[in-house]
Amino acid sequence: MVIVILEKVPRGLRGELTRWMLELRTGVFVGSVSGMVRERLWHKLSDESRDGSCLMVHSDNTEQGFSIRILGEPSRHVVDFEGLSLIRLPQ
Repeated sequence: MVIVILEKVPRGLRGELTRWMLELRTGVFVGSVSGMVRERLWHKLSDESRDGSCLMVHSDNTEQGFSIRILGEPSRHVVDFEGLSLIRLPQ
């Protein structure tokens, strides 16, 4: 399972993701894609997100069972706490 959250990215990039994933809410995508497709989507997000931000969560063999990738400056920050990913809200 892959979850992608986009903030302030070009509209065309969101449309591109709908080819592979469902857009549950504006900028929130979920899907089940292969590792190769996930990597290609991440490279596309990296190349075309401009000043926006992207957060990708995917299943992985970690203590929490998932990994998080971030591009740009999302409205919430992921903090590593002794190997666990936690969310920090801006003050």
